[in-house]
Amino acid sequence: MGRVLITGITGQDGGYLAEQLATAGMQVHGLVRPHDTAVSTLRERVPSVVVHEADLADHARLRQVVDDVEPDQLYNLAGISSVAYSWEHPVLTAELSGVAVAVLLDAAWQLQERTGHPVACVQASSAEIFGSAAQGHLDEQTPVRPINPYGVAKAYAHHMAGVYRTRGLHVASCILFNHESPRRPTTFVTRKITAGAARIGLEGSGVLRLGNLDARRDWGWAPDYVDAMVRAASRDVAADYVIATGEAHSVAEFAEAALRRAGVGDQWRDHVVTDPTFVRPTDAAVQVGDASRAHSDLGWSPTVGFTDIVHRMVDHDTALLQGDDD
Repeated sequence: MGRVLITGITGQDGGYLAEQLATAGMQVHGLVRPHDTAVSTLRERVPSVVVHEADLADHARLRQVVDDVEPDQLYNLAGISSVAYSWEHPVLTAELSGVAVAVLLDAAWQLQERTGHPVACVQASSAEIFGSAAQGHLDEQTPVRPINPYGVAKAYAHHMAGVYRTRGLHVASCILFNHESPRRPTTFVTRKITAGAARIGLEGSGVLRLGNLDARRDWGWAPDYVDAMVRAASRDVAADYVIATGEAHSVAEFAEAALRRAGVGDQWRDHVVTDPTFVRPTDAAVQVGDASRAHSDLGWSPTVGFTDIVHRMVDHDTALLQGDDD
């Protein structure tokens, strides 16, 4: 039975990843923030999980956890997860989403060098490393030119993955485009939309206050993207992989699909308001990915389409409001 260490294990992707690997027979260890209240939910879903507390800014502690666990696989999903938050806390974002990655990769490399046992690593990168790229469908050859603090930190981590790959560490950098599920926190625009739409559908009134409605994103299903990371870790040769659906939809389309699912119908526009408060200082107009390498090398393809993703999230949020909490 292999041993795996997942940072950010209580997040959306971390939870799905822990479940998939535990089901596959892996011994799952997770890195969590001290006093993380989400640990109880994680343990309900994965009773066998072993939790290790650490602050990403505590480099010595990060190294200690890697040495203690001696993982066969290390997935780094931790860090700042919000572009908006990164604008408010750019230095913290650089520390937790950038420098901490270098610490973890170096710890894995040192462990491998000391024991002679290979450690397969996966860095959860982001489409935000590309910024406002000129080309339509972005792939692994697209220039890395981030335009926000979140993207800059992720770009540093992405490049460090490549550096340690040249040192002999198996590091796959999965460049994840937007991916959603009912487990996405309501601080994210997608879950904000589906939770708001569910409430509007039940109450018959209310509005969604959103930022740039014209921003277009490539939205996929989070468990699909987690499966891509598992495939990348298991492949003999590590590489960079864009993980995306290849389809772009606007924020307005997301809101329309959600409100229609909630029963609002053709009046959905009456329930959407553009609020300047939620408009970011800079924002890529369109982000859509080309996952051809993942298709060919990993045998990966998305299994859930855009409309179905929105519907699943709205149905979940409707059930929550009706008291049917799963």
